[in-house]
Order: sequence, then structure tokens, then C-alpha cells
Amino acid sequence: MEKKVLRPSPTAILNLRLDINFKAIFTQGTKGSDLALQSFLSSVIGRKIKRLKLTENEPAASSPSQMQMSFDVSVTFDDGEKAAIEVQGRDREYDFAVRSEIQAARLLNNNAKKGGQWKAGKVYQISVLNFHYKKGDKSELSWYSMRDKSGNELSDKLNVIYIDLLSIKKLVGTPVESLSPLQKWGLFLSYADDERETDYIKKIAKSEEGIMEANRIAKKMSDDDAYWFRQNSIDTYWRDYYSELEAVKKKGLKRGMQEGFQQGRIEGIQQGRVEGIQQGRVEGIQQGRVEGIQQGRAEGAMQKAEETAAKMLKMGMGAESQISQITGLSLERVKKLKEQLAKA
Repeated sequence: MEKKVLRPSPTAILNLRLDINFKAIFTQGTKGSDLALQSFLSSVIGRKIKRLKLTENEPAASSPSQMQMSFDVSVTFDDGEKAAIEVQGRDREYDFAVRSEIQAARLLNNNAKKGGQWKAGKVYQISVLNFHYKKGDKSELSWYSMRDKSGNELSDKLNVIYIDLLSIKKLVGTPVESLSPLQKWGLFLSYADDERETDYIKKIAKSEEGIMEANRIAKKMSDDDAYWFRQNSIDTYWRDYYSELEAVKKKGLKRGMQEGFQQGRIEGIQQGRVEGIQQGRVEGIQQGRVEGIQQGRAEGAMQKAEETAAKMLKMGMGAESQISQITGLSLERVKKLKEQLAKA
């Protein structure tokens, strides 16, 4: 039987904006991978980082009631400061700012030292976003810390940083010598998998040793079908998810219109046919959308998420916590699926 080739072309590079690929670049445990991570972090926080070490990316909860969380990459600097780095390819439906603050607070809590004084090294929660966090703010980098209404800083210990790839990627084609280190990294992550920009990415890599190492790692990873299997599985999951979501939206809209007209007719007898139909449309559409989306998520997206998780478990692709993060399933559900597969 002929082996199925998962790589789109002999020179195709993996999508580095996908969290599992992004994480793999910086967690190889090699000199080159560490150099890439040092270079990336230095470009973000604006200072040289001499040494760092990878740390547990799933910090232990301090109490049974505290939520468990994981980071794509977690590191400690040689001076005791900590950073958690992650990439977000899609704008999710939860409050991203609250999530970032909770993650940063957990980092700071874990970095607090015992003793008679309140001491803790700085912490950085760094998110690489492939979308605009705020529609009106298209800054390449947004840095948040605790301040009062006048702008006075309470402390410099807790820092939340967002990198906007959509803003940086517009710089493609800019002479490499005119780019900042952060812009170079943003363009590399945005276009490493775009074969139309291969020559441009080579120039960027040659100008920055850390990006050169990251590029070498990405090429080596891209020779491995296992990475393509994981990427293709995730892509399939999201395509199915959004296709089904669009379908239930249309179904909800149609149902909402029908219910709206019915309700509008009834209320129109009392308040006037025009007002009744208008109100019926609005309320019906809203109700239909909510019910349709909820039903679609429960019946469609959950099924696809479980199918993807099952495939990854069978192939041994990643830890249970990674599969949970990729598919959106709870860690408990992933463990249950694993048990079911073992009994089958």
C-alpha cells in the first residue's frame, strides 16, 4: 500500500501560528531552540536575556477549587523573572483579557518567595494574537500593567503583553534593515508557511540568529508527517466547527423569522400590525440564534472535537492536557475517551 503523503509539497512549512507548532519551536531543549526563545523574548520585552530555562507549563493549583491551566511555553529567566507565552490563532468567544490576567496572576503567585518581606520577580504573560484584541487598537504591541486612573504604576511585577500579528504582517516587503526585532519575529511567524514569501523570510532569518535557528527547526519539523497529521486534524476540526456553526446560525435565523412573524401577528392585533411584526422579528431572530448556536455546539462541535481527540489519542499525539487544549474538551472528557479506547 502506498504511503499517504501528508505534506502539501516537498518544501511546505508548518503553520507556526498553530499552538502545537509554535510551542514545538521553542521547547526542543536544544541550544538552537533556546537561542530562538531568548531572541523572541528579548524582542518582546526589549532587553537582552542571557539565560533561561523551560519550566512546567501546567502550574499546580494551590487549592482543589482553583482552576487548572496550561501555557504553550513557560520559562524562568536567570534573574528569577518568569514568562508564559502562547499563540492564539482565532478570536475566541470568552473574555480574553480576564483569561490573561488570571494567567499572569497565577505566574506571580508562583513566583512569590517565602520570608518576612513581600518579594517576587516580574512575570510576563505574552500572547501572540492572529487577530486584533480591540477593533480600534491595531498597535503591534500592547503592554498592560497595574496602574491607577492617572497612569501611576502600582507595581511593575505583573505584566500582560499582546502582540498583534495582523498589524505586523502588513509590513511584508519592508527592507529587512528597517525592521525592529519584534517586527522580524512577527513577519517570520506570519509568513514562514507562505511559499510566496520564501526569499523574504530567508533574508529576515539571516539578519537574526534566533530566527535563523527557529527557521531550521521549522524546516526539520516539516519533514515529519506526525506534525502534519496533528496540524491537518486541527484544521479539519475548525473547518467543521465553523461550517456547522454557520449552518445553525442560518437555521436559527429562519426559525427566528418564522416565530417572529407569528408573534408579530398576535401582538399586531393589539398594538398594531407593523409594530408587532417588527418586534416579533427582533425577538424571534435573537431567540432563534441563541437556541440554534447552543444546539449546534452541543451536537455538532462536540462530536467533531471528540473525533479529533480520539484520533490523537490513538496516534499518541500529545499529552492529555495538550489534546484538551487543542480540541476544547475538558481534561476529564479526554481521560474518559482514553479509557473507552483502551477497553475497545
